Amino acid sequence: MCSQRSDSDKRHFTRIVMDGEVELDCNGSLWRSVLLDVSLKGALVSRPDGFQLDTGNTCSLTIFLAQCEVTISMAVTLTHSDERHLGFRCDHIDLDSISHLRRIVELNVGDEAELERELSDLIRVHSN
Repeated sequence: MCSQRSDSDKRHFTRIVMDGEVELDCNGSLWRSVLLDVSLKGALVSRPDGFQLDTGNTCSLTIFLAQCEVTISMAVTLTHSDERHLGFRCDHIDLDSISHLRRIVELNVGDEAELERELSDLIRVHSN
């Protein structure tokens, strides 16, 4: 398995601790970093050296999960940042990527009802 669930996280969407690299394309600048965790709603990554972007700006985020031979791509908005971390909200994700992400969450949640609740919440959030 290429991930494990973060049991200490009590957020609305289950955050999965992942081992992977990311590429951020923000306003034409490319940054490489490390994925810390991912959920159906977004991702947390390590802040690359020299990264300068204000919250509210959009980027393309590509997650490379080498152990799973999976790539997940999404359009994201920077929602928070500090000296060490960048938090992104997923604004759009393609069908292949959401299928991979759904499977990762499914394997780590271990509860079909919880997974369906998160998917329903995600759909409701995006349709408002």
